[in-house]
Order: sequence, then C-alpha cells, then structure tokens
Amino acid sequence: MEFDINTITRENVKILKPYSSARDEFEDFDTAEMIFLDANENPFQNGVNRYPDPQQNSVKAILSKNNKVKQSQILLGNGSDEVLDLLFRAFCEPKTDNIISLPPTYGMYGVLANINAVENREILLSDDFQPQVEKILDAVDQNTKIIFLCSPNNPTGNSFTDESVVKLLQNFKGLVVIDEAYIDFSEKESWLTEMDEYPNLVITQTLSKAYGLAGIRLGICYGSEVVISVLNKIKPPYNVNELTQQRAISRLNDADKIKNEISSIIEQREELLKVLLDISFVEKVYPTEANFVLIKVDDANKRYKELIAKGIVIRNRTTQPLCENCLRLTIGIPEENAVLIKELKLLS
Repeated sequence: MEFDINTITRENVKILKPYSSARDEFEDFDTAEMIFLDANENPFQNGVNRYPDPQQNSVKAILSKNNKVKQSQILLGNGSDEVLDLLFRAFCEPKTDNIISLPPTYGMYGVLANINAVENREILLSDDFQPQVEKILDAVDQNTKIIFLCSPNNPTGNSFTDESVVKLLQNFKGLVVIDEAYIDFSEKESWLTEMDEYPNLVITQTLSKAYGLAGIRLGICYGSEVVISVLNKIKPPYNVNELTQQRAISRLNDADKIKNEISSIIEQREELLKVLLDISFVEKVYPTEANFVLIKVDDANKRYKELIAKGIVIRNRTTQPLCENCLRLTIGIPEENAVLIKELKLLS
C-alpha cells in the first residue's frame, strides 16, 4: 500500500512555520571563533551558559555511524515519551483521528492518546502475545494514523514475528511505530535494517535501558526523511539539554563497556529463568528477549507484598489484559539477583 506523508499529517502542521532559534540560523557555519551576541545568554563561560545544539548533531553523528542511517533520519527527544508525543501531535488530529495499540503493552501509548484527545483502539494480543493482524486491520479506518508495536514487548518480554510486522507495514497506509526500547537484549535484528524498504516504518529506541542512561532522558526516533522533517517542525527548539548530549556522547563512545553490561544482564536473565522453574508458586515463566522476566504465580498481590516486605521492589502486572496473577522481574546486578533468588526460595 502506497504511503503518502501528506495524507496523515495534520493540516495545521503542514502550514506551520517552525520556530527558528538563534543557533539554527548558523548551523552550516564554523562557529568555533564566532562571537555570539544574538541569544541573550550570559556571556561568562561555565560550560552550559550557551544554548545546546538544537539538532544534537554530535550525538546523531555517532548514532548514524553505529546504525548505518542518515542523520536526517534521526530525531532525538527528552526521553522516548517526548518522541511518542511528537508523533501524536504531528499526525493525529484531536477528537477526529485514532491510533491502535496492542495490550498488554507500554502504558504511555494510551496515556498520550488521552492527552492528545485521540481515540485509542485496543486490539488484544493473542494468547501467545502476538499481534492479531487481521483484527488490527479490521479496526483500521480512514482516521487511523498510527499502529504502535512494542517489540520486544513490555511487559511480556517477547518479540513479534517478522511476518505479522511485515503484513501490517504492507497493508496500512499510516505509520507503523515499532518501540525497540529492549532490542539490545534480543537476538533479533533491529527493524532499522528495513527502514528504506518501508517509508511508513518508524522506530523508537532509548538510552534508558541497555545504555544505562535512564537519568539523562534521551529518546531516539528513526524514520524516513519526510517523517523526521515533519517532527522537526514541531519539536521544541532546545529539547535535549547540553549535559544530556555530553553524557550520551561519552557513553556511546564506550562500546566495550556497554557490550559487557548487556552480556552480564543476559547471562543473569538466563540464570534466573532456570531458578524460577523450581519455585513452587510460579505457575508459568514466559519467554523473554528483554532485561526482565514475566512470570505467572498463584497470587500476584500476595507475592508482590511479600517481596516488598523483604525490600525487593518488582512490578505487579495482574491488572493488565492477559496478565492475571503476573509479576514482572527486572534483571539486576548479580548481588541483587542473588537476594531475589534467595527470598523466592524461602517463600516457596
């Protein structure tokens, strides 16, 4: 199905003249020796007295090289939540359009839909936590602008099949957004490799999980140049601060340490999976390709409270669709995991 950005972009965004910050006007200049008297900044140098690069070019250059995509195909945000919100604001007309999400999944899709006055059409995953493609496509109408897929999915931990994703990309004229917050813990390849094949494919990633930078709030959006150009029109001019950009660059340049940490998390995950099978009150351990494990227990509320009493905080997901009596356990450092395992065995 042919994709046309103009058919999904909000009319007011099409004609919007974006705010031009003081620094945007000199993007193509060598600014090292220039005297800046244009932005009403404090002139005394302290490392952060100047506004940050509004296009975060140094960060994007590393991401571009690492992922073999053009910088013009990257948008950065104040966490993935801002990136997702920009997608709503650019492409979904309030009180008219709708999006599709697939519970159980990341709760912010629904929250952002409510904030932006956009209908959220929920199509439950199948019993094995896969998209029900035919039901999804049946729910699509002329006002459906975005389908959100979280793969690996939160809270279930599994990835969606390539066949289901491809079918949605080929048969939906709007955006298919794949949230890959946990892709670094999976053996599956990122959908970034298919971006040139599908102009309606948008991929979001984050430095909060595998990169260990949840505190700096840096979300990443990859998409076609036309999609990214629309998002750039509406993003705040300085949405990623200088300290965040500096910390991101430092971490992204430490590839070996990141790789070792990811390997440790995966190794610890596999050890925990083995132990969970022997805990008497654990009824099911779901396959996972993330840095967490979803388990079904005899009584989620009871087990949650017992672990809280031991000073161990996990996530109770029993209220989520298809997740009755399910708990989500994040993989910690070896010492933390050892304490969790010890307490689980004592409760067993």
